[in-house]
Amino acid sequence: MGQYRHSVQYYETDRMGITHHSNYIRWMEEARTGFLRELGWDYDKLEKLGVVSPVTAINCKYKMSTTFPDDVFISVSVAEFKGVRLKLRYVMENAAGTCVCEGASEHCFLDKNGNIVKMHKEYPEFYHILTSLAESGR
Repeated sequence: MGQYRHSVQYYETDRMGITHHSNYIRWMEEARTGFLRELGWDYDKLEKLGVVSPVTAINCKYKMSTTFPDDVFISVSVAEFKGVRLKLRYVMENAAGTCVCEGASEHCFLDKNGNIVKMHKEYPEFYHILTSLAESGR
């Protein structure tokens, strides 16, 4: 999967000129939607199928500050997937390749009634893709 590129916007910085910490979580979401699009299973497709994927946990470890107008390159990988819970890992680097932030998010898949979707039965192609990526660490 390719890296997602985000350019730090002026409004994302605080009074000290440093990117506000909350934005890294938003960038993880941006990168995640791009990641799913690359897999051919973007949120639009999932929602048309009646599947939602709420965040059940989020983690973010800040390593180095970013400022306007830095470019941040975000890699997304499947840390774990066993059919119900999807754990994604994020590594954010600046243009020099230095890690500025590491994060993780956990998700489940629900139908429109809030019931857990059995991905291996209902969407075996997507299940296989996520399982393969988890096994390869990509």
